[in-house]
Amino acid sequence: MNKKVLYIDVETTGTNPAKHGIIQIGAIMETSGTIAEEFNLKCAPHKGADIDDQALQVTGTSRAELQHRMSSENALIEFRHFLNRHIEPYDREDKCYPAGYNVHFDLDFVQHWFRLHGDKYGIGSYVNWRRLDPLPLLFMKDFTGALNLPDYKLETVCRHFGIEIEAHDAVSDIRATRRLLMKLL
Repeated sequence: MNKKVLYIDVETTGTNPAKHGIIQIGAIMETSGTIAEEFNLKCAPHKGADIDDQALQVTGTSRAELQHRMSSENALIEFRHFLNRHIEPYDREDKCYPAGYNVHFDLDFVQHWFRLHGDKYGIGSYVNWRRLDPLPLLFMKDFTGALNLPDYKLETVCRHFGIEIEAHDAVSDIRATRRLLMKLL
């Protein structure tokens, strides 16, 4: 079976997709359990995006650095090229499973990003919406007493499972998430 998985993580200028923008997107396209391609792009947030200084601090990004990055619109074009190399957006049978840690956050931002730049179908042209997310599995383990961590931040969970991570770098986060999901499954 030729299943495709899009592991995805975004770094943003805040937590509200309606107000804040994407400043880094990391992705891994997996086909039949094998990594087909990785994607990593840092960009400026879209014009008019609110920028929370605390969010920038978390990612280690300065406002000055954002001014020299690729535009949000051009970054989306590059991301679409990445997706189009692996998925036929007009084929209903050729969609991938979206995967990530607390992946609804990332998908909400990406969906808003597509729509902001005029694509009404958005990420839905590429994904089947059957989210693969280790966080609910971890919560079930917590509930049953099989796991008890002080918090369930990705960095804490990865440390517990011995998975290397540079937290708040989209590519490092998504690589660690992929390893974590495989370990849990």
